[in-house]
Amino acid sequence: MAMLGGEAMPRILMQVIRFCINSDDKPLKKLCMLYWEVVPKYQEPTSDEVLRAAQGGQTVQRKLLPEMILVCNALMNDLNHPNEYVRGSMLRFLCKVKDEEILGPLIPSIKACLQHRHQYVRKNAAMAVFMAHKLHGETLIPDGPELMETFINAETDVGARRNAFLMLYNESEELAIQYLAKNLDDVGKFGDGFALLVLDLTRKACRRDPNQKSRFVRVLFQMLSSESPAVSYEAAWTLISMSNSPTAVRAAAATYTNLLNSQNDNNVIMIVLERLEQLQKKHSKILQELLQDILRALSSPNPDICKKVLDVSMTLVTSKNVADVVVTLKREVSKTEQENSDSSEDKGKVYRNMLITAIHGCAVRFPDVAESVVHTLMDFLSSDGGMQVIIFVRAIVERYPNLRPAILSKLVNTVDEVTNNNVMCICLWILGEYCETSETVTDAFDTITQQLGDAPFIVQAEEKQAQEQAAIEAAKGPKMVTKNVVLSDGTYATQTVYSEPKISQSLDKSPHLRKMIIGGDIFLGSIIASCLTKMCLRAPDLGMDAVTVKSMTVKALLTMCGIVKMAEVTVSAQKSSLADCSERITLCCRALLDPKAKALLKNTLLTEGKTSFASFLAHVQDKDGSGSEESKEETITAQADDLIHFRQLRSLTAQGGDLDLDDGSDLARATGYADGSSLLSNELSHVYQLSGFADPVYAEAFVTVHDYDILLEILIINRTPNTLANLTVELSTMGDMKIVERPQSQTIGPLDQMTIRASIKVSSTETGHIFGTIVYEDASTQEKGYINLNDIHMDIMDYIRPATCTDEVFRSMWAEFEWENKVAISTSISDLVEFLDHIVSSTNMSCLTPHDRSEKGSFLAANLYAKR
Repeated sequence: MAMLGGEAMPRILMQVIRFCINSDDKPLKKLCMLYWEVVPKYQEPTSDEVLRAAQGGQTVQRKLLPEMILVCNALMNDLNHPNEYVRGSMLRFLCKVKDEEILGPLIPSIKACLQHRHQYVRKNAAMAVFMAHKLHGETLIPDGPELMETFINAETDVGARRNAFLMLYNESEELAIQYLAKNLDDVGKFGDGFALLVLDLTRKACRRDPNQKSRFVRVLFQMLSSESPAVSYEAAWTLISMSNSPTAVRAAAATYTNLLNSQNDNNVIMIVLERLEQLQKKHSKILQELLQDILRALSSPNPDICKKVLDVSMTLVTSKNVADVVVTLKREVSKTEQENSDSSEDKGKVYRNMLITAIHGCAVRFPDVAESVVHTLMDFLSSDGGMQVIIFVRAIVERYPNLRPAILSKLVNTVDEVTNNNVMCICLWILGEYCETSETVTDAFDTITQQLGDAPFIVQAEEKQAQEQAAIEAAKGPKMVTKNVVLSDGTYATQTVYSEPKISQSLDKSPHLRKMIIGGDIFLGSIIASCLTKMCLRAPDLGMDAVTVKSMTVKALLTMCGIVKMAEVTVSAQKSSLADCSERITLCCRALLDPKAKALLKNTLLTEGKTSFASFLAHVQDKDGSGSEESKEETITAQADDLIHFRQLRSLTAQGGDLDLDDGSDLARATGYADGSSLLSNELSHVYQLSGFADPVYAEAFVTVHDYDILLEILIINRTPNTLANLTVELSTMGDMKIVERPQSQTIGPLDQMTIRASIKVSSTETGHIFGTIVYEDASTQEKGYINLNDIHMDIMDYIRPATCTDEVFRSMWAEFEWENKVAISTSISDLVEFLDHIVSSTNMSCLTPHDRSEKGSFLAANLYAKR
C-alpha cells in the first residue's frame, strides 16, 4: 500500500525474496503476487545515460533488476507446482504482467499448463496465453492462435472454452468464425459467457462487413430462446441492430416481452421497457400485436414500473385494440379495490390514479369506448381515486352530449356514496350545469334536497356535548386493567385487558352531504346554492308546471338561508369565506325572487359556466397537442456538422436499415447531447480555470453534474522542462459534499499533460464549494512545490431542470410538503407577465398555469415546477 502511494522502498525487495518467496502459505503467496505487480522491476537510469540519450535523440534502454531473475525462478516454480490452486493463481497473476523480459522464460510453462488435468488451471492458462499474445504478439507466442484453436477443439470445460474463444475472437477473428460455424448447434450448451462472446463477435464482424449477417442469423434466433436473460436480451438487441425485417423485429419484441414478464428485478424490467419504447418509435405496428403481453407487467408491485408500462402501452393503442386494452385496465382498477394484499396497498392509490388517467386518455382518443368506461369508473367515486374519476366524468359529459342522460342518471344515484368534499363539489356542479330535461332536473333536485335534509344545518347542543364527551374519551386512550389469573397447568400469570371507549355514533346515519355542510364546508354550501338556483331557473323552460317550480324555489331558498346561518355561527369559517358565501347566496336569492335580476342573470348562470369549461378543455387539448409537436421537432434536430448518410450510396454498410450498427446515437445519448445542442458550447460553460498561466503547473477542470454525482475532469499541464514526481491534486469540499474518489499521485514529464478524474457525492441540493491544492516534487532538484487552486462554486441552479406535471400531482405534492413561504421582492418590472417570465428564466422552472398575455391586471397566481 505504501508503494502504491509513491514510496519506492528499494531495500525491501531482497528481504521479500529471502523470507517470503518460498513460503507455502496461500494468503502470503497472494500478497506476494500483489507486491510483484507494483514493485519497480527496472533500474533507474543514471544522469549520464539520460544526458547521452537526450543529446543523441535515443531512448534510454531499460535494464532489468538482477533480483528479478530470482523472482522469475520463483514464478516458474509456482507454475510447475503440483497444487492446482497455486498454478491457477500464478497464471491469473501473469495476466497482469506486462514485461516481456519476465514473461519470456515462463512461456513454455504456460503452454504446458494448457494440458493440465484440472479445468481451473487450463482456464487461467488460456487467459494467460491471450494476454501475452495481446501485449507482445508474435514476439513471445507466434503460434498463439493456432495453439488456442487446437486447445478449444479438445476442451470440454465451459470456462476454459470461453477464455479460449475470447482469445480467438480478439486475436484471430477468422479462426473464431470457423470454430463457430462448426459448432452452431452447440452454442446453447457452451454456457452464457460463450454466448455473449458470440454476440460480440457477431456485432464486430457485421460492423466491418455487413454481408456476413446471413452467417449469424441462425445462431441469433437460437439464442433468443436461451434460458439466460442476459443472453436473450443481448441477442434481441443484436438482431434488431442487424435487420429491420418484420420477422426479426417480431422475434426480438417477443423476447423482450417474455423478459418483461419473467424477471423480478425492477432494474431489468425498466431497461426492457426502455428498449420497447425505443422499438415503438420505428416498429409500432409490430408492437401493437404484443400489447396485451406488455400490459401483463402491470402486476408488478412497483408503481414506477406500472407508470412506465402504461406510458409505453398508451402509445400503442389503436381503434382495433382499444376495447381489449380498456377491458384490461378496468380489470386492474377493480383489483385495486378487491385485493387487500401488501403489494396492492403499497401502490393502491397512486396506481389507481394512473389507471384512471390511462382510461381517460383512451376515452378521449376513441369515443366509442367512453360509454362503457365511464359507468365502470363511476363506481369508484367514493374511493381514494374519486377526484380523478369525477374530473374524467366532467370532461366526458362536456365532450359527448349523447352520453349525458346515462351519466347524469348514474351520478344522481351515486351522490349519496361520495365522501370527499372536493368530489362532491364537482358532482353538484355537473348536475347544476348539465341537467337539461325535466326528469333529470326533478331527480337531481329531489336527491340533493333529500341528502341535505331540513335546515338548520347546525349541530344541536345535546349532540355537540355528546361529541365533545366522546372526543375526550377517545383522547384518553384505551383503559388498561391488570389482574392475576391461574393458568390450566396451575401456574400464575398476569393478564392485561384493554377497554376501548365507546364512540358516539349519533350522526353516523346522516347522509354524507349533510355531514359536510354541518361540518362547516362553506364553499360546498355556495356550490349547493348555485346548483339549486340553476335547476330552479331552468325548470320553467322545460315545461314543468308552476306549482312544482314554486315548490322547488321555496325549498332552494330555505336551504340557502340555512347555509348562510351555518356560515355565520361556524367558528372555523373565515371572515372572507363568510363574506363570499353571503354575497354568492344573496345573488342566487335575488335571481329567484326579483324578476329584473332573473332576466339579467339567467343567461349568465345557465350558459357561461359550460362555455368557460369548454374553452378550458380546448386549451388543455391544444397544449397537449403542441407539446407532442415540440417533442417531435426535438427528436429530428441535428447538428450542422453531422454526417449525412445516403443509404443508396452505402449499399455495403447500410443493409441493416435505419438501426444500423452505429454507436454514434448511443454515445450521444450517453453524453447527454442527443437533443441537438452544441457539444463545444456546453462543455465550455462548465470549464473552470484552477491555476494561472504563469504557474509551473496549469490546471483547469471540466465539471459534469448528474443527479447527486459530480465528476471532475482536471487537465494538468506541466509548463516546466523538468519531470514532476508525486504530483497530487488534493481536493476538499465545503457544504453537503463528500469526495468519493480522490485523485491518485502521478508523475508527469516535461511539458507533458494528463487528465485526472475525481468523483464527488452530493447529499443535498445546496450551494457548495470545491477547493484544493496541487502538491508536486521536482525530480531534478528534489524540491517540493505547492499551488493553491481557485474555488469551484457549485450553485443550486446547476441541479434544477424545468419540468411539467399534472395539476393533481402538483396539488398532492403541495399538500404533502406544506410549503408556505411568502417572499417580498422589490423590482423595477411593472408588467406582471414580464415579471413572471423573468422569474421562470431565473429559477430554471416551467410555468404550469396558462395565462393570457393580452389581459392586464394587478393580480396574478401561477404554479412553477422543476425537477432535479
